[in-house]
Amino acid sequence: MDKSKRPFLKSKQSFRRRLPPIGSGDRIDYRNMTLISRFLSDEKKILSRRVNRLTLKQQRLITLAIKQARILALLPFLPIDKEKPFERTRPKSTPSPKKGPRTRKKIGLRPQWNKRNKNSNL
Repeated sequence: MDKSKRPFLKSKQSFRRRLPPIGSGDRIDYRNMTLISRFLSDEKKILSRRVNRLTLKQQRLITLAIKQARILALLPFLPIDKEKPFERTRPKSTPSPKKGPRTRKKIGLRPQWNKRNKNSNL
């Protein structure tokens, strides 16, 4: 076949498969802090499966291990600000001024309700 008559073929690029983040010897456990901390963001949020490159089963085990570590106070629920560790992160809400009692508008009421109200002796 002539080179000009050949269909266009894409050149095959070398595809290097990434190694999985969890080795075969690594045990997913709430005490394994070096492993668990790799799957948390800077804000101490659990990273998604796509970002972690984990299988569904591994992601579930990692999530459970992180939650157990948080409950046992091995991991913080929120990131700790080292400059101001005991200050609130959100500003205190200011109380809104109190309004008087709300009255219901009579627009949209059914005509039979109006008749009942006029005829009632209460």
